[in-house]
Amino acid sequence: MRFLGRSLFGMVLLSVTLALFGWAGYSVYSAVQASMEDEGRSRPARERVFAVNVVPFEPTSIVPELKVFGEIDSTRDLDIRPSIAGNVVELSPAFVDGGIVKAGQLLVRLNPADALSALGRADADLAEARAELRDALRALELARDELAAAQDQVGLRETALTRQRDLQNRGVSTDAASEAAELSLSTARQAVLGRRQAEAQAEARIDQAKTRLQRMEIAHADAERAVQDTEIYADFDGVLSDVTVTSGARVSQGEVLGRLVDPTQLQVAFRLSTSQYARLLAESGELLDAPVRVALDVFGVDITAQGKITRESAAVAEGQSGRLLFATLEAPKGLRPGDFVSISITEPALDRVARLPATAVDASGRVLVLGAEDRLESKDVTLLRRQDDDVLVRGRGLRGMEIVAERTPLLGDGIKVRPLRAADRDAAPQAPEMVELTPERRAKLLAFVEGNKRMPEAAKKRVLAQLQETQVPAATVERIESRMGG
Repeated sequence: MRFLGRSLFGMVLLSVTLALFGWAGYSVYSAVQASMEDEGRSRPARERVFAVNVVPFEPTSIVPELKVFGEIDSTRDLDIRPSIAGNVVELSPAFVDGGIVKAGQLLVRLNPADALSALGRADADLAEARAELRDALRALELARDELAAAQDQVGLRETALTRQRDLQNRGVSTDAASEAAELSLSTARQAVLGRRQAEAQAEARIDQAKTRLQRMEIAHADAERAVQDTEIYADFDGVLSDVTVTSGARVSQGEVLGRLVDPTQLQVAFRLSTSQYARLLAESGELLDAPVRVALDVFGVDITAQGKITRESAAVAEGQSGRLLFATLEAPKGLRPGDFVSISITEPALDRVARLPATAVDASGRVLVLGAEDRLESKDVTLLRRQDDDVLVRGRGLRGMEIVAERTPLLGDGIKVRPLRAADRDAAPQAPEMVELTPERRAKLLAFVEGNKRMPEAAKKRVLAQLQETQVPAATVERIESRMGG
């Protein structure tokens, strides 16, 4: 009986096993048939719609800015050079790199001993020349007095000769007396010639004395200037740089001791391309005095100054291109010669232009316009300027239309899109949905979070604090319950 019972139980198990295998085979067969039937049916294709940001095309009058780089330079600087050689005996305490000096302040004093000696010799020579001129003037005066006396003698001799001839005609005087009177007159006239020659010599002596006095005065002025050149003063208020001399050093004539720079008289030099330069020309061909803004970036803090273009270079240097322009700065606080700065130049205003993102225009100068049924159309525009991440364009018949702000390879003519406008992008985000938990559900969530060993402590504290509130974000609850498995 036991053998028969076991045989029957084995037959039952075998029958159940075969039935399960048959049911499994039927299930697989049904699934394959259903899959084949689904592949045989054709599904309608659905058009893909892309979400794009759009901006309106609004032509207006815009003042473009041209941005370049340049270098600060001083329009008023001076090399400090001694006019004579000598030893430095005194230096101003401010005669150092970065020293601030005032106009008329003593900077350097050289040893004046040699210059003073030369000045003393020039004084003596000048006094001697003046004395020589005085003697020459007195000699001329005496020569003129002697000439006058000699001329008086001639007059007397002529009178005597006339009287003798009258007496001779009346037979009272002899021929010998008349001849003696004539001889005396001739002698007097000869004396006048001698006195005239002496007067001419005295006048020549005066000319020579005056010439020598002029030479002595020039030599004296040179000696005085040499004494003055032993002291070097600041010509204007400024800051010293490139100081290369120390007290006691021997300096030569014309050696550069330092440089004086006026920090309030600065200019900026910058180079423009020929096309950029052409934008700054007036109709008459003259360069516009366009305003400029100079900025020096110092660890994120800009030092700025305002100015205007004043002039341009006369010629293009060899190996260079474009134009070199100069702009004078107004109240350039914090800037120094040699600073490399960024420059914004205000160009003349452009009318009937629109500002668009640079990504809206392709390389061929075309934009995508939102057309009927939210489908895209390509339109031509004229690119006028590039302004940072934007462009200034001009297009015909585009006023009021919406332009795709960011072009991608997936966008083109006829593509249907879902436009995202500025109002949609700037809309405030909706508050998260909140739910109120029952005590049992809250306890279950708290137990799961506290028992989670892989969650960081900071995140765990934040989630536990949220679960303790009366209203809990629904997204947080759903995320926790999905990880709990129910």
